[in-house]
Amino acid sequence: MQTIYKDVLIIGAGLAGERAAAEAAGAGLSAVCLSIVPARRSHSAAAMGGMQAALANSIMGEGDSTDVHFSDTVKGSDWGCDQEVARLFADTAPIEMRRLCDWGVPWNRVVPGKSKYFKGGKQFDKEEKEEKRGLITARNFGGTAKWRTCYVSDGTGHSVLYTMDNRCAQLGVEVHDKVEAIALIQDGETCYGAIARSLRTGELVAYIAKATMVASGGFGKIYKASTNAVICDGGVHGAVLDTGVVPLGNMEAVQFHPTGIVPTDILVTEGCRGDGGTLLDVNEERFMHIYEPEKAELASRDVVARWMTHHMREGKGVPSPYGEHLWLDIRHLGEKHITGKLREVYEICTSFLGVDPIHQLIPVRPTQHYSMGGVRTNKDGAAYGLKGLFSAGESACWDMHGFNRLGGNSLAETVVAGGIVGHKIVEFLENYECSIPTAVISSTAAKQQQRIDDIISGANGKENVYRVREAMQDALDKGAHVFRTEEGLTKCVETLQETLQRARKVGLQTDGYGASPELSAALKIEGQVKLALCVAYGALQRKESRGSHNREDYPARNDRDWLTRTLAYWKNPDDDLPTLEYEDATPSYEIPPGDRGYGKMQIISADSKEES
Repeated sequence: MQTIYKDVLIIGAGLAGERAAAEAAGAGLSAVCLSIVPARRSHSAAAMGGMQAALANSIMGEGDSTDVHFSDTVKGSDWGCDQEVARLFADTAPIEMRRLCDWGVPWNRVVPGKSKYFKGGKQFDKEEKEEKRGLITARNFGGTAKWRTCYVSDGTGHSVLYTMDNRCAQLGVEVHDKVEAIALIQDGETCYGAIARSLRTGELVAYIAKATMVASGGFGKIYKASTNAVICDGGVHGAVLDTGVVPLGNMEAVQFHPTGIVPTDILVTEGCRGDGGTLLDVNEERFMHIYEPEKAELASRDVVARWMTHHMREGKGVPSPYGEHLWLDIRHLGEKHITGKLREVYEICTSFLGVDPIHQLIPVRPTQHYSMGGVRTNKDGAAYGLKGLFSAGESACWDMHGFNRLGGNSLAETVVAGGIVGHKIVEFLENYECSIPTAVISSTAAKQQQRIDDIISGANGKENVYRVREAMQDALDKGAHVFRTEEGLTKCVETLQETLQRARKVGLQTDGYGASPELSAALKIEGQVKLALCVAYGALQRKESRGSHNREDYPARNDRDWLTRTLAYWKNPDDDLPTLEYEDATPSYEIPPGDRGYGKMQIISADSKEES
């Protein structure tokens, strides 16, 4: 078995991982990123709309500040975030956007003169100021008081990732692609790296490092209908959970994006609605302004997704062979705008749907999109439970999103958290001395090789991994979706417990040698079902509604009993349920819990009074 030694090992080569790697390499440390796909194919490239940062350059962002951005983030989280982290993020985001500009990101810029804007489907003009000429401009996104989402047409993630990858190449960061981490090397106290499997040859490789960072993105593919790429399957989260000592935070907090296109579930950016697009029902009539008079289509994502689902329940959905949906209308934005600032949306619709959005409506419905939960870390990005383990980006619960994240905040978080955590890793390693216990490396590698041999030989059983995965996804889609109930979640948990037993008995239909995608899926399936149980069981136990977690049988947000963060451990590998513990959502309140200003719901406050 090949063994590779580095100062810093980063599992993932998307924006969070490469930003941290750039920070480490810039300080003279050796860094390597592991990636299932070539770095520039990481899922960060799929982010379209933009990155939030309070630059206040555009006329519609006038008066913006980091204080306003912080306030929007806290309200967007439904007071579930760590406010110290949210403040750190809001204060750092403008610095990071300008740094990206210096590194080569071609941001859209302010053009002086009269500009056409759309809000609530209506057009109006504003005069952009001459003194702002050439500065980074912004578009509107949901749940924000000001327009602050910096963008590169609707290919922001693509542009920033290519720039970041260039930066890493300049600094000598190594990226090992077609490599998949399958287990952390650890002794219950310290992390020493990871055992990875080559997706080219099937061989195992030991990556040994003084500091290891998980930046593998989300785990959306545990759901059947998701905007996530196939690589966002939670494989590394499963490996983290298997340590028994590192918890995953807020796993029940799963975001459903309002505009996944039907039937492919590819994301249509919130930039469509930010630029003036509207949602229509079966009668081709707007409806969001009825439910949310002030924000309409640009309430926060959890709110819009709930009202869309409610509207379809009221019989206003559009029937189709792929299930009910609603319409997104951007026709009034015009050909120039659609083929310019929304060019990827245009290409997706014409290529994957056969729909021309210049003249036709786009079929959309709420689709799993983002995981607020992840590897629980402190504000420095250090994971709970294991020294030397860090995490950042969507794979982490840092926790600036709480129970709902605002559009544009996650893409900004990748580079903000990547920079902050990368710097903290550098500080951590300045005076860090560690001896690498070779026995731990060899025993971890031997255990993983035995797992592989048992699956290939059929020693555990002959369950079909794809059928097991389908059972997991069906259970989540039925019981842990936009709306949740005691009955539905109980059934979901019971089904997933049965599915977990099946996952422990998977075998192969193929020989499993070489690259073997089937073996790759089989190695991850038990961990994926455990993640699904963390989501469903956490949702079952949390008897309130907060952000994206909506319990129809507990419709109030209960600050008295549930202003907490869920920590899910898998302490015994043979358990069929996670162990749940809770901690305060935030150590101190810069903004005390209150009404978000959108989304009709009740709040049970600490003094037990109910407010609308």
